[in-house]
Amino acid sequence: MVTASESVVTRERFDSSPSWEAYLDALEKGRARYEENYEQFQLSAEDAAFFKELASKPDGPAKVLIITEFWCPDCFREAPVMVKIAEAAGMEMKVVARDENLDIMSEFLRDGEFQSIPVFVFYTRDHKYLGHWIERSQLAYSETHQMRDAMEGKSKEEQKEAYIAFQKGPTWAGWRDETVKELKKLLSDATV
Repeated sequence: MVTASESVVTRERFDSSPSWEAYLDALEKGRARYEENYEQFQLSAEDAAFFKELASKPDGPAKVLIITEFWCPDCFREAPVMVKIAEAAGMEMKVVARDENLDIMSEFLRDGEFQSIPVFVFYTRDHKYLGHWIERSQLAYSETHQMRDAMEGKSKEEQKEAYIAFQKGPTWAGWRDETVKELKKLLSDATV
């Protein structure tokens, strides 16, 4: 990770990046998946209050940059979680497509090597970097095999149906809930 003075995510670049709505409006494909996950996920009142209080602090997370791509299941599952958090907290939210912003992506590689998405990058009001979160919760990493298991031995059509059912099931929903827990910890640790 580079220092704030070396980052390509300057205040000006953040400010000129698309809003969530503008990002969705520009999509030719994938919008429905983001919207479906947005509708399926509910942020609890307690969690909404937690993020709102944290964002109101002088050095709290007032801004978030989402690095995403419409074709990525982790993105269309996790980005709506961040959107709901940002809406509840009053965070300024901007979005960039990874493949069009590889210079930004190169600052937030998973394990210093992988262009894993989504990435949520948090800043204070004065654009001081607070931290970032990458791709999926630890729970999702440990349970990804369940998705593969649900499709094993099935025809292409059956795999497609099993995958869609998995995305609407309790494991997928649990991964989103775990993301909230991880973001609470990340941001509370980063905010003094």
